Amino acid sequence: MAPSTPLLTVRGSEGLYMVNGPPHFTESTVFPRESGKNCKVCIFSKDGTLFAWGNGEKVNIISVTNKGLLHSFDLLKAVCLEFSPKNTVLATWQPYTTSKDGTAGIPNLQLYDVKTGTCLKSFIQKKMQNWCPSWSEDETLCARNVNNEVHFFENNNFNTIANKLHLQKINDFVLSPGPQPYKVAVYVPGSKGAPSFVRLYQYPNFAGPHAALANKSFFKADKVTMLWNKKATAVLVIASTDVDKTGASYYGEQTLHYIATNGESAVVQLQLWQVSWQPFLDGIFPAKTITYQAVPSEVPNEEPKVATAYRPPALRNKPITNSKLHEEEPPQNMKPQSGNDKPLSKTALKNQRKHEAKKAAKQEARSDKSPDLAPTPAPQSTPRNTVSQSISGDPEIDKKIKNLKKKLKAIEQLKEQAATGKQLEKNQLEKIQKETALLQELEDLELGI
Repeated sequence: MAPSTPLLTVRGSEGLYMVNGPPHFTESTVFPRESGKNCKVCIFSKDGTLFAWGNGEKVNIISVTNKGLLHSFDLLKAVCLEFSPKNTVLATWQPYTTSKDGTAGIPNLQLYDVKTGTCLKSFIQKKMQNWCPSWSEDETLCARNVNNEVHFFENNNFNTIANKLHLQKINDFVLSPGPQPYKVAVYVPGSKGAPSFVRLYQYPNFAGPHAALANKSFFKADKVTMLWNKKATAVLVIASTDVDKTGASYYGEQTLHYIATNGESAVVQLQLWQVSWQPFLDGIFPAKTITYQAVPSEVPNEEPKVATAYRPPALRNKPITNSKLHEEEPPQNMKPQSGNDKPLSKTALKNQRKHEAKKAAKQEARSDKSPDLAPTPAPQSTPRNTVSQSISGDPEIDKKIKNLKKKLKAIEQLKEQAATGKQLEKNQLEKIQKETALLQELEDLELGI
């Protein structure tokens, strides 16, 4: 077990040494001071019982509990160290080098058995990025990225590849936390106009076109950060670019995507600084939530009331019956069409109804002014498959109506693009926000207000 007094490791110009935590902050006798500037890396195990460091000549492991040296490895250039979750394996990485004659270099990623000190396996790992293998919390599964594949090893047997996940140009992956079944999130950057995407898989089901649990594609991603929640049911993906082309941020653009293992996904439109999952001790979300309103002091403490169906004033305070206010009929765009024409859009139907209502109002006005004349038959409604045109008689008003309809059509197209997950620009989002005002202006012009 870890010592009761917390230890602080200090690596600086005076070398590497340990300090006892509060209240005294004296130098600890657990670790003998390493003088000089050759100590480039040090790390505690996750439970704090082991400590490893590299001094430019060797990589050493000591037990913090009994202050004893466990192992020492001849690794002169080690710059990265990592313990496996259960302290079974120590991973070390040195910069990859090749000989002057162009022959391949020697393996630079070593995995050591902490108990025996033997080297379990050596790999060639050229890049420092994502150099360390990734373990499940129980160390049953270990994975590492190799070219266009993720190689999986079971029970720390690194001599046999248990499974492979193959994807062209795979850039990164993250194993899910918790017990089996294990899941893995993989990221493939976009190229040649194709979007980037993140896919979720359940180990070891990688074969077939429908093997993925979920898939989310997006643009504007030079790099991503993938964060699993504690129950391994969803991933938060932070997609970021190095440069913000709109000039809104010096640090580039960030987009937050939510991907669940049941296939659900969403995109969050905001200026992103930091994202993290909220942990719960029991691993589930609370049953009761708080609803935040505009004024914090008005947050309701009671349970929300159950919504009831709307009843018109004429039927209130009367027994509930199955009475209907009007006969049911299919929507306008679902009625049988004449010929093979396509159904009208929502905007076209709305404009058509307003135009018909305006004609009916004018007809009633004429009937009121000429009571002695024979009633004029109600005008026949225009065909459902054509969009009604303005007949205001004023060319300027007709021109304004035409321009408004064109803007509304463009807004409809932007909303459809946003629904498919496409990232909209700032000016496109502002256009969508003007839809209500444009609809009101169009209504006023068509009704002659």
